[in-house]
Amino acid sequence: MESNESSYVSSPELAPKRPSPPPPKSPTSDSLEKPTYIRFLVSNAAAGSVIGKGGSTITDFQSQSGARIQLSRNQEFFPGTTDRIIMISGLIDDVLKAVELILSKLLSEINLEEGNDVDPRTKVRLIVPNSFCGGIIGKGGATIKSFIEESQAGIKISPQDNNYYGLNDRLVTVTGTLEEQMRAIDMILSKLSEDLHYPQSVNVPFSYAGVYFSGFHGSPYTPVLPSVATAAYNGVNYGPAGGGGKFQNNKEDRSNSMTIGIADEHIGLVVGRGGRNIMDISQATGARIKISDRGDFMSGTTDRKVTITGSQRAIRAAETMIMQKVAYASEKGVN
Repeated sequence: MESNESSYVSSPELAPKRPSPPPPKSPTSDSLEKPTYIRFLVSNAAAGSVIGKGGSTITDFQSQSGARIQLSRNQEFFPGTTDRIIMISGLIDDVLKAVELILSKLLSEINLEEGNDVDPRTKVRLIVPNSFCGGIIGKGGATIKSFIEESQAGIKISPQDNNYYGLNDRLVTVTGTLEEQMRAIDMILSKLSEDLHYPQSVNVPFSYAGVYFSGFHGSPYTPVLPSVATAAYNGVNYGPAGGGGKFQNNKEDRSNSMTIGIADEHIGLVVGRGGRNIMDISQATGARIKISDRGDFMSGTTDRKVTITGSQRAIRAAETMIMQKVAYASEKGVN
């Protein structure tokens, strides 16, 4: 199943050539006014030029674009790569402006290093949640083919990598000149942002063990969610997931458990009055959630243990909902 989707490779050669490709269709004014986000990979070396001395370049790009730009920390990479993650959030036009500023900067660095011999067609790898890739592909690959045709960029969606537990993102590689890449990214982001659920996931900026993001509003390298630490993923419970009888033979629905650490001061918001929030999360996802007693912390921290048990899908959904509660608490200063 995955191989069918990943075979919608891209190359402008597959698309009929046009003398001058039309500009991408503008998103509706409604989607222009709603916040969204995009993530893509940069090498560790390129990350330094994006940040600039003392954060000067990234601060300037934020000021010029109006978008927020965040970067995973040094040596904290997208699983299976040695590349760091940039996340840009804001209104769609602001996000696209920031992407263009960053890609232009990286292209100018390549030109400085390699001179006039540099290939004008470069690659950028976007990170897209697996659940939203179908919208980019379209029925029978129609959407991605139209994006390739109109942008003249190459677009390739990777198969999902099952080597990393809990990884539910895929890489979308966009190949072309800067202008072609920007046309394709505009189309992809506009398509993603049509789904009301896509912008909501901006509240969970990292979903990989050990990867934290640094924000550049105020002092650099302040983690966005300082109170969440991801811990061991692979504790296995014996027996099927709680509600389980129907799908017991499905590997996805066998019972697993994961423990995350939540700062003690945020536990109240996660639990909710009378346990309402935690019960709602459990009911919505099908996961079982257990919070350690007061004073029972993750090793070496003052974070309480939150153990989530169920199918991998249920665990991921519950973790996302818990992180959103913590993100809200962190932003608002709610204890």
